[in-house]
Amino acid sequence: MTKTAQLRKNHKWIVLQKLTVASLLIGFLCAFMAVSLKRLTEHYEEILFHKASVNWIFFLIFPIFGLSIIYFLRQYLFKKKENKGIKEIFETTANTNKKLPVYKVPSHFFNGLLTVVFGGSTGIEVSTVVASAAIGSVAQQKENMFRRYKTELICAGIAAGITALFSSPIAGILFALEVISKKITKTFAFTTIVAVAIAYGFILVLDEKPLFAVTVSTWHLHAFPYFILLGILAGANSVYLTKSVLYIKNRFAQIDKQSYRILIGSVIISVSLLVLPQLYGEGYHAVKTLFNTSGSIALTTSFVLTILGILVLKPIITSITLASGGDGGVFAPSMFLGAFLGLFLAIILNTFFDSNVIPLNFMIIGMAAMLSASIHAPFTALFLICGLINDYTLFFPILVVSLVSKTTAKFIYPYTVYTYQPKSVK
Repeated sequence: MTKTAQLRKNHKWIVLQKLTVASLLIGFLCAFMAVSLKRLTEHYEEILFHKASVNWIFFLIFPIFGLSIIYFLRQYLFKKKENKGIKEIFETTANTNKKLPVYKVPSHFFNGLLTVVFGGSTGIEVSTVVASAAIGSVAQQKENMFRRYKTELICAGIAAGITALFSSPIAGILFALEVISKKITKTFAFTTIVAVAIAYGFILVLDEKPLFAVTVSTWHLHAFPYFILLGILAGANSVYLTKSVLYIKNRFAQIDKQSYRILIGSVIISVSLLVLPQLYGEGYHAVKTLFNTSGSIALTTSFVLTILGILVLKPIITSITLASGGDGGVFAPSMFLGAFLGLFLAIILNTFFDSNVIPLNFMIIGMAAMLSASIHAPFTALFLICGLINDYTLFFPILVVSLVSKTTAKFIYPYTVYTYQPKSVK
């Protein structure tokens, strides 16, 4: 072996060692951050939602208080920079000179937490993703030899964060691949797998429980055409969600003063929460309740009005939350809407067509279908939802319906809230 070849071999070994250490640290830090954010959000959201349920005046106070605190944090602590969500990651990976600064970790952590616990109708998933990406980006900036591996280390952080949040390592890897990287390299595979392994080990040590404790017994082949119908409806509904976010954000951007945005947004959110408390926060409390009662729900007028109100208002309130300065994305709203859409379709089929379908199955499949259509990532949605319930009984119907919903959504409207780029005015 020549001296030059030996030097190259030694250099590759050094790079591999440093990448391993960086991936281990990224995996642990992202998992710790994601679990901390999840537990804090669940704890305080439950407390504050209970307070508001007992005394309705808090439905009026909490949204304006939360959005105002986020505004002051941004102004005086986070360099007056607005959080752009996953678009920040796309901009960073597309530009070699752009980076995610370290303050993005506490910015998304606290802003995501405050948004949800004070009633903002979104979730902490995107906050977790961007904060995790920032951890990966900061790690990449620490070593000159990591300059060419920026996307890989960012994706390692994202995969670890998703793994810890949803207890699904495959979903973490697939999200980083389907949504962010869109290509796989040896370095991507190595760094992501190492980070995810550490993150998954961390949540196993903590004995993290699945978000939804449900038991899926079986599914019936005769329900398959109805599953396809659910996929088509979810695809169309996801476009409504996407267009709502894009339109309302654009309208709010035309309001000059942030104080007016907060005031207008919080008033609309508060009134909506008074009418439909299920819209509070990420809405998982309402989904959990429906999981437990889905088999005994009858098609009454109040049920129909409630479901229709949720399907119409949730995208609007989510959009207003984000446009008013709240931190979050469409992960939780998509799954929330999918659960209600699936339940509504199942009840209609059983009531009018004597279809004898299982409402619980439709709720779970609906969650995956809406998520797949909203972010154009069917395989991420498949493993993420199976990880959330810790059950793979519905694996095949979820896979098929997720593909159907994504195809439907792309046929109607080719963009997601993350990939849409406004046309520049010439």
